[in-house]
Amino acid sequence: MNVGGALAQAGLAPIDAQVLLAFVVGRDRSWLVAHRDDVLSREHLDTYNALTRRRRDGEPVAYLTGMREFWGLPLCVTTDVLIPRPETETLVELALARLPVDADVRVLDLGTGSGAIALAIAHERPLAQVVAIDASPAALDVARANAERLSIRNVTFAASDWYGNVGVEPFDLIVSNPPYIAGGDPHLAEGDVRFEPSSALTPGGDGLDALRVIVDGAPARLVPGGTLLVEHGYDQREAVAALFQAARFTRLTAARDLAGQWRVAGGAI
Repeated sequence: MNVGGALAQAGLAPIDAQVLLAFVVGRDRSWLVAHRDDVLSREHLDTYNALTRRRRDGEPVAYLTGMREFWGLPLCVTTDVLIPRPETETLVELALARLPVDADVRVLDLGTGSGAIALAIAHERPLAQVVAIDASPAALDVARANAERLSIRNVTFAASDWYGNVGVEPFDLIVSNPPYIAGGDPHLAEGDVRFEPSSALTPGGDGLDALRVIVDGAPARLVPGGTLLVEHGYDQREAVAALFQAARFTRLTAARDLAGQWRVAGGAI
């Protein structure tokens, strides 16, 4: 069977079919367009058919290929970490706007997962010292491997349950994309999230428990004038703003993601 035929019979969204076949043959998607009539080897076709079956059963493409791009960085991902999403780039954009290019600053990324946020910031701000923590040893292994593969040296990783093991030296900026989906949200049983680690998606209850810990604990870990930025759910803007106000943050920030949903909250001490 040729490339075009394999794509046509995949039974997937065209982008998914193309990404999976490009992964199997070790080429990019533009190669597929230029070689639609090339005949696939039996090995490649069998591998591709197995992957398309798994995708039709709901497994995320990122887990099938082991890769997801974030902020232009190719990141390895496994089922131990949340799949990086475009909306989280809004958090990175706001963080970079608060970090000078030519200054030594300290940044803390709480719940780093694959390392997406920490590595994006460290890549764009090479003078920054970024500390990335996660409670999951398996997630930290993924993040460390990504840093090594991308040759990003200004990030250190540590196991910590939020602020439990971050030391006493304050930070100029704290960022986090914590679990924030409410425990009973029906989206947890739909789509890609069915395959992602539940601990990275929801803290249970109303979804705000992790955000409460992060916001309440940030003032003691920030330098004067330091900033906290967090990602939150599309319907949590007012609740998260109330947490910032209760913790006496000033210069409160609210930002929408590229889809127009309220996604990031922030404030300064």
